[in-house]
Amino acid sequence: MSTEAVEPELARYPALSAYRSQTEEPARTPPIPPRPRRAPRIRPAAPIRVTPRTLRAGIGIGGAAVTLLWAAQARPSARLDILFASGAHLSGLLAGYGILVMLFLMARVPAVEHGIGADRLARHHARGGRHVLTLCAVHVVLALCGYAAHTGADLLTTVTDLLGYPGLACAAAGTLLFGTVGVSSARAVRRRVGHGPWRGLHLLTYLAAALAFAHQLAGPDIASSPLGLGLWCLLHAGVAVLLVWYRIVVPLRQARRHGLRVVEVRVEGPGVVSVLMRGHGLGQLHAEPGQFFRWRFLARRLWHTALPFSLSAPVDGDHVRITVKAVGDHTRRVRRLRRGVRVVATGPFGALTAHRRTRRKVLLLAGGVGITPLRALFETLPGAPGDITLLYRANNAGQLVLREELEAIARTRQAALHYLLGPSDAAFDPLAPQALRNLVPGLADHDVYLCGPPGMTSAATTALARAGIPAERIHAESFAY
Repeated sequence: MSTEAVEPELARYPALSAYRSQTEEPARTPPIPPRPRRAPRIRPAAPIRVTPRTLRAGIGIGGAAVTLLWAAQARPSARLDILFASGAHLSGLLAGYGILVMLFLMARVPAVEHGIGADRLARHHARGGRHVLTLCAVHVVLALCGYAAHTGADLLTTVTDLLGYPGLACAAAGTLLFGTVGVSSARAVRRRVGHGPWRGLHLLTYLAAALAFAHQLAGPDIASSPLGLGLWCLLHAGVAVLLVWYRIVVPLRQARRHGLRVVEVRVEGPGVVSVLMRGHGLGQLHAEPGQFFRWRFLARRLWHTALPFSLSAPVDGDHVRITVKAVGDHTRRVRRLRRGVRVVATGPFGALTAHRRTRRKVLLLAGGVGITPLRALFETLPGAPGDITLLYRANNAGQLVLREELEAIARTRQAALHYLLGPSDAAFDPLAPQALRNLVPGLADHDVYLCGPPGMTSAATTALARAGIPAERIHAESFAY
Protein backbone atom coordinates (compact mmCIF):
# COMPACT_ATOMS: atom_id res chain seq x y z
CA MET A 1 0.00 0.00 0.00
CA SER A 2 1.45 3.37 -0.92
CA THR A 3 1.95 6.23 1.49
CA GLU A 4 -0.66 8.26 -0.40
CA ALA A 5 -3.20 5.53 0.21
CA VAL A 6 -2.40 5.37 3.90
CA GLU A 7 -2.61 9.09 4.67
CA PRO A 8 -6.39 9.35 4.50
CA GLU A 9 -6.69 6.35 6.77
CA LEU A 10 -4.34 7.91 9.31
CA ALA A 11 -6.55 10.93 9.50
CA ARG A 12 -9.46 8.67 10.28
CA TYR A 13 -7.62 6.68 12.96
CA PRO A 14 -5.73 8.95 15.43
CA ALA A 15 -4.09 5.93 17.07
CA LEU A 16 -2.35 5.09 13.81
CA SER A 17 -1.10 8.64 13.42
CA ALA A 18 0.49 8.54 16.90
CA TYR A 19 2.05 5.17 16.12
CA ARG A 20 3.71 6.50 12.95
CA SER A 21 5.16 9.56 14.70
CA GLN A 22 6.89 7.31 17.21
CA THR A 23 8.32 4.73 14.83
CA GLU A 24 11.92 4.93 13.56
CA GLU A 25 11.06 3.57 10.14
CA PRO A 26 8.30 5.71 8.66
CA ALA A 27 8.14 3.56 5.53
CA ARG A 28 6.98 0.61 7.55
CA THR A 29 3.43 1.27 8.49
CA PRO A 30 1.41 -1.09 10.63
CA PRO A 31 -1.55 -2.88 9.10
CA ILE A 32 -4.67 -0.77 9.08
CA PRO A 33 -7.32 -2.25 11.34
CA PRO A 34 -10.66 -3.01 9.71
CA ARG A 35 -13.21 -0.25 9.79
CA PRO A 36 -15.72 -0.89 12.59
CA ARG A 37 -19.02 -2.12 11.24
CA ARG A 38 -21.98 0.11 11.92
CA ALA A 39 -24.69 -1.48 14.02
CA PRO A 40 -27.85 -2.21 12.06
CA ARG A 41 -30.46 0.47 12.35
CA ILE A 42 -33.46 -0.72 14.34
CA ARG A 43 -36.72 0.89 13.39
CA PRO A 44 -39.26 1.42 16.15
CA ALA A 45 -42.24 -0.87 15.98
CA ALA A 46 -45.29 0.60 14.28
CA PRO A 47 -47.93 1.75 16.76
CA ILE A 48 -50.91 -0.52 17.26
CA ARG A 49 -54.01 0.80 15.52
CA VAL A 50 -57.57 -0.47 15.83
CA THR A 51 -59.29 -0.31 12.45
CA PRO A 52 -62.88 0.92 12.11
CA ARG A 53 -63.96 -2.57 11.00
CA THR A 54 -62.37 -4.16 14.07
CA LEU A 55 -64.04 -1.63 16.36
CA ARG A 56 -67.45 -2.21 14.81
CA ALA A 57 -67.00 -5.98 15.03
CA GLY A 58 -65.99 -5.77 18.69
CA ILE A 59 -68.96 -3.59 19.60
CA GLY A 60 -71.31 -5.87 17.67
CA ILE A 61 -69.98 -9.02 19.36
CA GLY A 62 -70.42 -7.39 22.75
CA GLY A 63 -74.00 -6.43 21.94
CA ALA A 64 -74.75 -9.97 20.77
CA ALA A 65 -73.30 -11.38 24.01
CA VAL A 66 -75.53 -9.08 26.07
CA THR A 67 -78.55 -10.20 24.06
CA LEU A 68 -77.63 -13.85 24.65
CA LEU A 69 -77.35 -13.15 28.38
CA TRP A 70 -80.90 -11.80 28.31
CA ALA A 71 -82.20 -14.69 26.16
CA ALA A 72 -80.74 -17.28 28.55
CA GLN A 73 -82.87 -15.86 31.38
CA ALA A 74 -86.00 -14.86 29.46
CA ARG A 75 -89.24 -16.66 30.31
CA PRO A 76 -91.42 -17.24 27.25
CA SER A 77 -94.95 -16.13 28.12
CA ALA A 78 -97.96 -14.45 26.57
CA ARG A 79 -98.77 -12.55 29.78
CA LEU A 80 -98.71 -8.80 29.21
CA ASP A 81 -96.74 -7.97 32.37
CA ILE A 82 -94.04 -10.56 31.53
CA LEU A 83 -93.77 -9.28 27.95
CA PHE A 84 -93.29 -5.74 29.25
CA ALA A 85 -90.75 -6.95 31.83
CA SER A 86 -88.77 -8.92 29.22
CA GLY A 87 -88.57 -5.88 26.95
CA ALA A 88 -87.52 -3.73 29.90
CA HIS A 89 -84.75 -6.16 30.82
CA LEU A 90 -83.36 -6.32 27.27
CA SER A 91 -83.46 -2.56 26.72
CA GLY A 92 -81.88 -1.99 30.14
CA LEU A 93 -79.02 -4.41 29.49
CA LEU A 94 -78.34 -2.90 26.07
CA ALA A 95 -78.47 0.62 27.54
CA GLY A 96 -75.94 -0.37 30.21
CA TYR A 97 -73.69 -1.91 27.58
CA GLY A 98 -74.09 1.20 25.42
CA ILE A 99 -72.96 3.40 28.31
CA LEU A 100 -69.79 1.31 28.60
CA VAL A 101 -69.14 1.65 24.86
CA MET A 102 -69.60 5.45 24.99
CA LEU A 103 -67.14 5.73 27.88
CA PHE A 104 -64.65 3.49 26.09
CA LEU A 105 -64.79 5.59 22.91
CA MET A 106 -63.88 8.70 24.91
CA ALA A 107 -61.19 7.04 27.06
CA ARG A 108 -58.47 8.29 24.66
CA VAL A 109 -56.94 4.85 24.19
CA PRO A 110 -54.04 5.46 21.73
CA ALA A 111 -54.69 2.37 19.60
CA VAL A 112 -58.29 3.47 19.06
CA GLU A 113 -57.51 7.18 18.60
CA HIS A 114 -54.74 6.51 16.06
CA GLY A 115 -56.73 3.98 14.10
CA ILE A 116 -60.16 5.62 14.02
CA GLY A 117 -59.45 9.32 14.42
CA ALA A 118 -60.63 11.60 17.21
CA ASP A 119 -63.15 13.46 15.06
CA ARG A 120 -64.77 10.21 13.88
CA LEU A 121 -64.82 8.88 17.45
CA ALA A 122 -66.56 12.05 18.59
CA ARG A 123 -69.23 11.59 15.92
CA HIS A 124 -69.70 7.93 16.91
CA HIS A 125 -69.95 9.02 20.55
CA ALA A 126 -72.61 11.63 19.77
CA ARG A 127 -74.63 9.26 17.60
CA GLY A 128 -74.28 6.41 20.07
CA GLY A 129 -75.30 8.68 22.94
CA ARG A 130 -78.65 9.31 21.27
CA HIS A 131 -79.20 5.56 20.91
CA VAL A 132 -78.35 5.02 24.58
CA LEU A 133 -80.81 7.72 25.67
CA THR A 134 -83.48 6.10 23.51
CA LEU A 135 -82.82 2.70 25.12
CA CYS A 136 -82.99 4.27 28.58
CA ALA A 137 -86.34 5.85 27.74
CA VAL A 138 -87.68 2.57 26.35
CA HIS A 139 -86.44 0.75 29.46
CA VAL A 140 -88.23 3.20 31.77
CA VAL A 141 -91.52 3.08 29.86
CA LEU A 142 -91.57 -0.72 29.60
CA ALA A 143 -90.64 -1.14 33.27
CA LEU A 144 -93.48 1.16 34.33
CA CYS A 145 -95.94 -0.59 32.07
CA GLY A 146 -94.85 -4.02 33.28
CA TYR A 147 -95.21 -3.07 36.97
CA ALA A 148 -98.56 -1.41 36.37
CA ALA A 149 -99.84 -4.45 34.44
CA HIS A 150 -98.65 -6.78 37.20
CA THR A 151 -100.12 -4.85 40.14
CA GLY A 152 -103.04 -3.11 38.46
CA ALA A 153 -101.91 0.22 39.94
CA ASP A 154 -102.23 3.59 38.23
CA LEU A 155 -99.18 5.38 36.77
CA LEU A 156 -98.62 7.75 39.72
CA THR A 157 -98.77 4.91 42.25
CA THR A 158 -96.44 2.85 40.08
CA VAL A 159 -93.82 5.61 39.96
CA THR A 160 -94.07 6.20 43.72
CA ASP A 161 -93.74 2.50 44.53
CA LEU A 162 -90.77 1.94 42.22
CA LEU A 163 -88.84 4.94 43.54
CA GLY A 164 -89.04 3.38 46.98
CA TYR A 165 -86.45 0.80 45.92
CA PRO A 166 -82.86 2.13 46.32
CA GLY A 167 -81.68 0.51 43.09
CA LEU A 168 -84.53 2.06 41.11
CA ALA A 169 -83.97 5.43 42.75
CA CYS A 170 -80.35 5.27 41.54
CA ALA A 171 -81.59 4.40 38.06
CA ALA A 172 -83.97 7.37 38.04
CA ALA A 173 -81.21 9.77 39.12
CA GLY A 174 -78.81 8.36 36.53
CA THR A 175 -81.40 8.62 33.76
CA LEU A 176 -82.12 12.23 34.71
CA LEU A 177 -78.40 13.06 34.56
CA PHE A 178 -78.02 11.35 31.18
CA GLY A 179 -80.98 13.32 29.88
CA THR A 180 -79.45 16.59 31.11
CA VAL A 181 -76.17 15.83 29.35
CA GLY A 182 -78.03 14.83 26.19
CA VAL A 183 -80.03 18.06 26.09
CA SER A 184 -76.90 20.16 26.66
CA SER A 185 -75.22 18.40 23.72
CA ALA A 186 -77.87 19.51 21.23
CA ARG A 187 -76.32 22.03 18.83
CA ALA A 188 -78.66 24.88 19.63
CA VAL A 189 -78.21 24.44 23.39
CA ARG A 190 -74.46 23.86 23.22
CA ARG A 191 -73.89 27.11 21.33
CA ARG A 192 -75.67 29.06 24.05
CA VAL A 193 -74.13 27.21 26.97
CA GLY A 194 -70.51 27.58 25.79
CA HIS A 195 -67.68 25.09 25.70
CA GLY A 196 -66.57 25.38 29.33
CA PRO A 197 -69.97 24.86 30.99
CA TRP A 198 -70.79 22.14 28.46
CA ARG A 199 -67.67 20.20 29.42
CA GLY A 200 -68.57 20.63 33.09
CA LEU A 201 -72.04 19.21 32.47
CA HIS A 202 -70.53 16.37 30.48
CA LEU A 203 -68.59 15.26 33.55
CA LEU A 204 -71.95 14.29 35.06
CA THR A 205 -71.84 11.33 32.68
CA TYR A 206 -69.45 9.53 35.03
CA LEU A 207 -71.78 9.97 37.99
CA ALA A 208 -74.73 8.84 35.88
CA ALA A 209 -72.80 5.74 34.76
CA ALA A 210 -71.96 4.88 38.37
CA LEU A 211 -75.63 5.18 39.39
CA ALA A 212 -76.67 3.04 36.44
CA PHE A 213 -74.11 0.41 37.42
CA ALA A 214 -75.49 0.29 40.97
CA HIS A 215 -78.98 -0.23 39.53
CA GLN A 216 -77.78 -3.04 37.26
CA LEU A 217 -76.19 -4.92 40.16
CA ALA A 218 -79.55 -4.90 41.93
CA GLY A 219 -81.46 -6.19 38.92
CA PRO A 220 -82.21 -9.86 38.27
CA ASP A 221 -80.45 -10.03 34.88
CA ILE A 222 -76.98 -9.51 36.37
CA ALA A 223 -77.29 -10.50 40.02
CA SER A 224 -78.94 -13.87 39.33
CA SER A 225 -75.91 -15.22 37.42
CA PRO A 226 -72.51 -15.41 39.18
CA LEU A 227 -70.76 -15.64 35.79
CA GLY A 228 -72.72 -12.73 34.36
CA LEU A 229 -72.10 -10.67 37.50
CA GLY A 230 -68.36 -11.32 37.35
CA LEU A 231 -68.06 -10.46 33.65
CA TRP A 232 -70.20 -7.34 34.05
CA CYS A 233 -68.08 -6.08 36.93
CA LEU A 234 -64.90 -6.91 35.01
CA LEU A 235 -66.06 -4.91 31.99
CA HIS A 236 -66.87 -1.87 34.13
CA ALA A 237 -63.59 -2.13 36.00
CA GLY A 238 -61.64 -2.36 32.72
CA VAL A 239 -63.26 0.73 31.26
CA ALA A 240 -62.77 2.62 34.55
CA VAL A 241 -59.06 1.76 34.54
CA LEU A 242 -58.69 2.95 30.94
CA LEU A 243 -60.42 6.23 31.76
CA VAL A 244 -58.27 6.93 34.82
CA TRP A 245 -55.04 5.86 33.11
CA TYR A 246 -55.34 7.72 29.81
CA ARG A 247 -57.25 10.78 30.97
CA ILE A 248 -55.47 11.43 34.29
CA VAL A 249 -52.31 9.39 34.86
CA VAL A 250 -50.75 9.66 31.39
CA PRO A 251 -51.20 13.46 31.09
CA LEU A 252 -49.66 14.03 34.52
CA ARG A 253 -46.77 11.70 33.74
CA GLN A 254 -46.11 13.41 30.41
CA ALA A 255 -46.20 16.84 32.03
CA ARG A 256 -43.62 15.79 34.59
CA ARG A 257 -41.40 14.01 32.06
CA HIS A 258 -41.29 16.61 29.29
CA GLY A 259 -41.58 19.93 31.15
CA LEU A 260 -43.08 21.90 28.27
CA ARG A 261 -42.97 25.70 28.44
CA VAL A 262 -43.95 28.45 26.05
CA VAL A 263 -40.94 29.94 24.26
CA GLU A 264 -42.55 32.32 21.78
CA VAL A 265 -45.93 33.48 20.52
CA ARG A 266 -45.64 34.74 16.94
CA VAL A 267 -48.36 36.47 14.91
CA GLU A 268 -48.99 34.64 11.63
CA GLY A 269 -51.95 36.62 10.30
CA PRO A 270 -55.22 38.27 11.33
CA GLY A 271 -56.33 36.45 14.47
CA VAL A 272 -53.77 33.65 13.98
CA VAL A 273 -50.68 32.98 16.09
CA SER A 274 -48.08 30.24 16.36
CA VAL A 275 -47.04 29.04 19.81
CA LEU A 276 -43.54 27.60 20.02
CA MET A 277 -42.87 25.39 23.05
CA ARG A 278 -39.74 23.73 24.36
CA GLY A 279 -39.36 20.64 26.53
CA HIS A 280 -37.10 17.63 26.82
CA GLY A 281 -37.41 14.10 25.53
CA LEU A 282 -40.15 15.07 23.09
CA GLY A 283 -39.19 12.21 20.79
CA GLN A 284 -40.71 9.87 23.37
CA LEU A 285 -44.12 11.28 22.51
CA HIS A 286 -43.92 9.51 19.12
CA ALA A 287 -45.98 12.31 17.57
CA GLU A 288 -46.60 11.91 13.84
CA PRO A 289 -47.17 14.79 11.41
CA GLY A 290 -50.91 15.30 11.05
CA GLN A 291 -51.72 14.51 14.68
CA PHE A 292 -52.88 16.83 17.43
CA PHE A 293 -52.57 17.19 21.20
CA ARG A 294 -54.88 18.55 23.84
CA TRP A 295 -53.00 21.51 25.31
CA ARG A 296 -53.57 22.84 28.80
CA PHE A 297 -51.77 26.16 29.33
CA LEU A 298 -51.23 26.77 33.04
CA ALA A 299 -52.09 30.45 32.83
CA ARG A 300 -54.94 32.46 34.32
CA ARG A 301 -58.32 31.71 32.70
CA LEU A 302 -56.80 28.94 30.56
CA TRP A 303 -55.53 26.28 32.99
CA HIS A 304 -58.93 24.58 33.41
CA THR A 305 -59.49 23.89 29.69
CA ALA A 306 -57.68 21.45 27.40
CA LEU A 307 -57.62 22.86 23.85
CA PRO A 308 -57.19 20.53 20.84
CA PHE A 309 -54.65 21.88 18.33
CA SER A 310 -52.70 20.10 15.59
CA LEU A 311 -48.95 20.26 15.24
CA SER A 312 -48.18 22.85 12.56
CA ALA A 313 -44.66 21.48 12.08
CA PRO A 314 -42.91 18.19 12.82
CA VAL A 315 -41.41 17.85 16.30
CA ASP A 316 -37.94 19.39 16.03
CA GLY A 317 -35.63 18.13 18.75
CA ASP A 318 -36.89 19.71 21.95
CA HIS A 319 -39.27 22.12 20.21
CA VAL A 320 -42.89 21.70 19.18
CA ARG A 321 -45.23 24.20 17.54
CA ILE A 322 -48.95 24.76 17.09
CA THR A 323 -50.79 27.42 15.11
CA VAL A 324 -54.05 28.74 16.53
CA LYS A 325 -56.87 30.83 15.10
CA ALA A 326 -58.95 32.90 17.51
CA VAL A 327 -62.52 31.57 17.27
CA GLY A 328 -63.62 31.86 20.92
CA ASP A 329 -62.67 33.21 24.32
CA HIS A 330 -60.09 30.53 25.08
CA THR A 331 -58.35 30.66 21.71
CA ARG A 332 -58.20 34.47 21.91
CA ARG A 333 -56.42 34.17 25.26
CA VAL A 334 -53.74 31.99 23.66
CA ARG A 335 -52.45 35.12 21.89
CA ARG A 336 -51.64 36.67 25.28
CA LEU A 337 -49.55 33.77 26.57
CA ARG A 338 -46.22 34.79 28.03
CA ARG A 339 -42.84 33.19 27.71
CA GLY A 340 -42.24 30.54 30.37
CA VAL A 341 -45.86 29.47 30.88
CA ARG A 342 -45.99 25.75 31.70
CA VAL A 343 -47.92 23.50 29.32
CA VAL A 344 -49.53 20.10 29.88
CA ALA A 345 -49.88 18.24 26.56
CA THR A 346 -51.98 15.09 26.26
CA GLY A 347 -51.61 12.96 23.17
CA PRO A 348 -50.85 12.52 20.39
CA PHE A 349 -54.29 11.90 18.91
CA GLY A 350 -55.74 11.65 15.43
CA ALA A 351 -55.41 9.33 12.46
CA LEU A 352 -54.65 11.89 9.72
CA THR A 353 -51.15 10.47 9.30
CA ALA A 354 -48.96 8.89 6.65
CA HIS A 355 -50.11 5.37 7.58
CA ARG A 356 -53.39 5.97 5.69
CA ARG A 357 -51.58 6.50 2.42
CA THR A 358 -52.29 3.92 -0.31
CA ARG A 359 -51.07 5.70 -3.48
CA ARG A 360 -47.79 7.16 -4.68
CA LYS A 361 -49.37 10.51 -5.52
CA VAL A 362 -51.01 12.53 -2.75
CA LEU A 363 -53.25 15.60 -2.75
CA LEU A 364 -53.38 17.70 0.41
CA LEU A 365 -56.50 19.89 0.48
CA ALA A 366 -56.70 22.46 3.27
CA GLY A 367 -59.24 25.10 4.21
CA GLY A 368 -58.51 28.01 6.54
CA VAL A 369 -56.53 27.11 9.64
CA GLY A 370 -56.98 23.45 8.66
CA ILE A 371 -53.64 23.98 6.93
CA THR A 372 -51.83 23.26 10.22
CA PRO A 373 -51.74 19.44 10.14
CA LEU A 374 -51.35 19.40 6.35
CA ARG A 375 -48.37 21.76 6.50
CA ALA A 376 -46.56 19.15 8.63
CA LEU A 377 -47.54 16.40 6.17
CA PHE A 378 -46.48 18.59 3.22
CA GLU A 379 -42.96 18.68 4.63
CA THR A 380 -42.64 15.03 5.65
CA LEU A 381 -44.68 12.77 3.35
CA PRO A 382 -42.22 10.76 1.24
CA GLY A 383 -42.44 11.48 -2.47
CA ALA A 384 -40.51 12.23 -5.62
CA PRO A 385 -40.82 15.62 -7.38
CA GLY A 386 -44.40 16.01 -8.54
CA ASP A 387 -45.87 13.37 -6.23
CA ILE A 388 -47.22 15.80 -3.61
CA THR A 389 -49.73 18.57 -4.34
CA LEU A 390 -51.14 21.06 -1.84
CA LEU A 391 -54.31 23.06 -2.51
CA TYR A 392 -55.01 25.78 0.05
CA ARG A 393 -58.52 27.31 0.14
CA ALA A 394 -59.04 30.78 1.66
CA ASN A 395 -61.27 33.80 1.11
CA ASN A 396 -58.34 36.07 0.26
CA ALA A 397 -54.55 36.21 0.32
CA GLY A 398 -54.55 37.89 3.73
CA GLN A 399 -56.03 34.75 5.29
CA LEU A 400 -53.24 32.46 4.07
CA VAL A 401 -51.33 31.14 7.07
CA LEU A 402 -47.68 29.98 7.04
CA ARG A 403 -47.39 31.05 3.40
CA GLU A 404 -43.62 31.57 3.34
CA GLU A 405 -43.02 28.15 4.88
CA LEU A 406 -45.32 26.44 2.40
CA GLU A 407 -43.60 28.07 -0.56
CA ALA A 408 -40.16 27.16 0.79
CA ILE A 409 -41.22 23.52 1.22
CA ALA A 410 -42.69 23.47 -2.30
CA ARG A 411 -39.43 24.77 -3.78
CA THR A 412 -37.28 22.34 -1.81
CA ARG A 413 -39.39 19.28 -2.60
CA GLN A 414 -40.42 20.38 -6.09
CA ALA A 415 -44.03 19.89 -5.01
CA ALA A 416 -47.08 21.65 -6.45
CA LEU A 417 -48.71 24.42 -4.39
CA HIS A 418 -51.90 26.24 -5.41
CA TYR A 419 -53.92 28.85 -3.53
CA LEU A 420 -57.67 28.72 -4.13
CA LEU A 421 -58.82 32.24 -3.26
CA GLY A 422 -62.29 33.75 -3.27
CA PRO A 423 -65.45 33.89 -1.17
CA SER A 424 -67.40 30.69 -0.73
CA ASP A 425 -70.47 32.17 -2.40
CA ALA A 426 -68.63 33.27 -5.56
CA ALA A 427 -69.89 32.16 -8.98
CA PHE A 428 -66.76 30.10 -9.65
CA ASP A 429 -66.22 27.18 -7.27
CA PRO A 430 -62.53 26.18 -7.15
CA LEU A 431 -63.53 22.94 -5.43
CA ALA A 432 -65.83 21.82 -8.25
CA PRO A 433 -64.88 18.41 -9.70
CA GLN A 434 -63.69 19.76 -13.07
CA ALA A 435 -61.71 22.56 -11.42
CA LEU A 436 -59.93 20.01 -9.24
CA ARG A 437 -59.17 17.82 -12.27
CA ASN A 438 -57.66 20.80 -14.10
CA LEU A 439 -55.41 21.67 -11.15
CA VAL A 440 -54.35 18.10 -10.34
CA PRO A 441 -53.62 15.93 -13.38
CA GLY A 442 -54.51 12.29 -12.75
CA LEU A 443 -56.61 13.26 -9.75
CA ALA A 444 -58.43 9.90 -9.63
CA ASP A 445 -55.13 8.13 -8.89
CA HIS A 446 -54.37 10.23 -5.79
CA ASP A 447 -54.82 9.75 -2.08
CA VAL A 448 -56.43 12.86 -0.59
CA TYR A 449 -55.82 14.32 2.87
CA LEU A 450 -58.52 16.84 3.69
CA CYS A 451 -58.76 19.21 6.65
CA GLY A 452 -60.79 22.34 7.13
CA PRO A 453 -64.06 23.75 8.51
CA PRO A 454 -67.02 21.32 8.46
CA GLY A 455 -68.80 23.05 5.58
CA MET A 456 -65.69 23.09 3.42
CA THR A 457 -64.76 19.46 4.13
CA SER A 458 -68.30 18.30 3.37
CA ALA A 459 -68.39 20.14 0.02
CA ALA A 460 -64.88 18.98 -0.88
CA THR A 461 -65.68 15.36 -0.03
CA THR A 462 -68.69 15.45 -2.35
CA ALA A 463 -66.67 17.05 -5.16
CA LEU A 464 -63.82 14.55 -4.79
CA ALA A 465 -66.24 11.63 -4.92
CA ARG A 466 -67.76 13.06 -8.12
CA ALA A 467 -64.24 13.46 -9.50
CA GLY A 468 -63.73 9.70 -9.21
CA ILE A 469 -61.91 9.27 -5.89
CA PRO A 470 -63.38 6.43 -3.77
CA ALA A 471 -64.32 7.19 -0.18
CA GLU A 472 -61.58 4.94 1.26
CA ARG A 473 -58.93 7.20 -0.32
CA ILE A 474 -60.35 10.44 1.12
CA HIS A 475 -58.77 10.88 4.54
CA ALA A 476 -60.62 13.75 6.20
CA GLU A 477 -60.47 15.52 9.53
CA SER A 478 -63.06 18.15 10.28
CA PHE A 479 -61.39 21.17 11.87
CA ALA A 480 -63.98 22.45 14.30
CA TYR A 481 -63.73 23.72 17.87
